[in-house]
Formats: sequence, C-alpha cells, structure tokens
Amino acid sequence: MKISRNTSILFALILLFVIVACSSLASEQAPSAPIAVPTDQPTAQPNQPSAPPAILESRRLTLEFPSKMRAGVEGDIIRLTLEVDDLGNITPTAQIEGNVVVGETIEIPNLYETHNVTAEARLDLAGMQVQPAEAIYEPLKKGQSATFYWSIRPQETGLYRGTVWLHLNFVDKSTGEEDRIAVSAQIIEIEAVDFFGLSVNLVRTSGLVGSVVGGVIGFPFLEDILRFLFKRKSNKRR
Repeated sequence: MKISRNTSILFALILLFVIVACSSLASEQAPSAPIAVPTDQPTAQPNQPSAPPAILESRRLTLEFPSKMRAGVEGDIIRLTLEVDDLGNITPTAQIEGNVVVGETIEIPNLYETHNVTAEARLDLAGMQVQPAEAIYEPLKKGQSATFYWSIRPQETGLYRGTVWLHLNFVDKSTGEEDRIAVSAQIIEIEAVDFFGLSVNLVRTSGLVGSVVGGVIGFPFLEDILRFLFKRKSNKRR
C-alpha cells in the first residue's frame, strides 16, 4: 500500500508535536536546582539567655543611739552594726539601757568571690563633738559582721538631728573596677538637757566656785585664823 506525500507530511508533523510536548513535560517535572546561600551572611542564632543576677545576701542593720544626754558634762556612744540576719523578725535590744534601737533587714549583692567589699559609714551630726569626724571603713567578708562606733558630746542644750550613712564599696579582683552603692541613711534625734535643771554656764560657774571654796577650806592655819578672830570679837564685847 502506497502512502501519499501529504499523509507523510502530516505524520511527520504529528510526531514532531509529540516530541515537543514530551520535552516540555519532562522539563516541568525535573527538580529545580538548589539555591546557593552566601557563606558571608550570618545565620540566625537562637536567643542567648542573659546572665543571671547576683545572689542577694540578707543582713541585719542595727542602729543604737541615746535619745537624751546631759550637755557639757558627759559623752555617749552611737553604734551601727551590719551582721548576717540570723535574728529573723526579732526586735533588737539595746546594749545600753535607755538608748533607742532601730533595726531593719537589708539585702546586698553577694559578690565576695569576685570583689573586695568594704563597708563605709559616716555620721553627720552638726553642733556636737563627733569622733571620728570622717568616714569609717571596715572590710566586709561573707558571714562576718561589721560594727561602727562614734563618740558624741554636746556642748549646749538643745535638740540635735543628724544622719547615719552606710555605703558599700566593691572592687573587682580581676579588673580593679570600683563601684559604690548607698545602703542606708537613717535620721537620728538627740536631746541635750541641763544638769539637774541648771544651765550649762551655771553648772560651770558653780563648779568653779566650789573649787575656790574647797581650796579656801583646805588652806593651812584656817582654823587658827578663825579662832583668833572669834576670840578678838569676844574681848571687844567685854
């Protein structure tokens, strides 16, 4: 059987169409090439946890001071103690009867392993003689207490108000970096009163007069002089 020329051409066109269609279908089903990621771009990192805060150490801060004292004739002591809080909520007691005692619990950073810690205390009390007048420094160790004392003496009667300051100084052991934080500022009030209800100047004058009288009484031959004067006065009456 003979195939006409037109039929051959038609058959060739159909075959070409099938080949082109198959090529297109194969290209669509072929996997796409992977996309290259530049190595110089940083990849996303999960959130890093922040450094934990310093553990706090609980301590007891106790302040003791006199509420009333005699002016010009005596001195007294103010005491500030920073100790480990083993007392809980127990009210602190005064070491000296009649003194005012104020206690509070404070929390400070526990940095003793990495820092040198120093407690700094200062008493501001205008109008009184205060010793020491400058700041006092005490090294603070873990589990150990620090105590500060001031000697005070009022010269005149009146009401005196002041402030007891406490700071902590931290020095990094590796870098030497220093840091200072305020821990407490406590207000105190002390009344200076007269001696037996007398003014300070009168007390001083009375003391001077007493010294003079005592010196005269103890003067040698005083008894003989008084006896002579008494005898002379008796002879005149006769």
